Amino acid sequence: MTTAPATPAKRRRGRPRGPASSLPAPVDAFLDMLLGERGAADNTRQAYARDLADLDRFLAARGIAIDRASSDDLSDYLTAVAARPGHRRETTAARTLARRLSAIRQLFRFLVSEGQRADDPSAVLDRPRHGRPLPKLLEEAEIDRLMATAAARGGPEGVRLVALLEILYATGLRVSELVGLPLAAAVGEPRLLRVKGKGGRERVVPLSEPALIALAAYLPVRGRFLPPGNGGPAARFLFPSRDARAGALTRQRFGQLLKDLAVEAALEPSRVSPHVLRHAFATHLLNRGADLRSVQQMLGHADISTTEIYTHVLDERLRRLVEERHPLASIGSI
Repeated sequence: MTTAPATPAKRRRGRPRGPASSLPAPVDAFLDMLLGERGAADNTRQAYARDLADLDRFLAARGIAIDRASSDDLSDYLTAVAARPGHRRETTAARTLARRLSAIRQLFRFLVSEGQRADDPSAVLDRPRHGRPLPKLLEEAEIDRLMATAAARGGPEGVRLVALLEILYATGLRVSELVGLPLAAAVGEPRLLRVKGKGGRERVVPLSEPALIALAAYLPVRGRFLPPGNGGPAARFLFPSRDARAGALTRQRFGQLLKDLAVEAALEPSRVSPHVLRHAFATHLLNRGADLRSVQQMLGHADISTTEIYTHVLDERLRRLVEERHPLASIGSI
């Protein structure tokens, strides 16, 4: 007599089937919680497992553990998903992105509640509305306003903030790359910055003339931001923190400085962040004729499909321009 195979109901207990079995332990714990505490159906659990497995593969290719992902990492992932050929249709893309975002948010809320993360990097992610999450963008005039407002502050704080802004806007660095720049990067008169990005990949990005001038003005006052004594670990960073435990200026602190600056510049603070300046760098370059491959290299994108989101930004702006400014648009002729 042959023993009948276990039924799906009997197999369901314990580890989930499919993609979840190869996921990191924090994600497995989250999936177990869905079943044990929320009574989620097996299909629901498997859907979360597939979505989080896809995120895990994307991050693993960059050498990043899923439970250590930053807001920028998650934003880059959603951008890459939106740009995939299979997600071009707006309705399909919107559903896919909304589901992926829901899975990401619930995972990181769980990690925070379990004490495995002190912060929730998914909290600042926007829900996709038009089939793909187009980056928030500042116009060139708004960037100029931010720069002028920072310069008007004067003193060491203002000089440092101008240097941070000019370097970020000139290079499109990720905020972690910017605050983590070593002091050695500014030795002499660097026309190029060598940056170690995600996955340990190095790239070289050029500095603009305004960035070089801002950097030269900042270096003489840099010592004002070092902790007492010899500076300890902070001494090796271009932008040190006065907090000896932090080493470099933190991403969170720089983000707050930008929010405060936005208020002073009469801009909506929710529109201004380090990642928005990175988006502005890429979009403004493309606006002025830069080729996509060069922008990809400067941004440090491993896959050009991630960079292609900026072409969608330009397409969307052109569509709005026609709808708002064309003389026949108001009577529905186009």
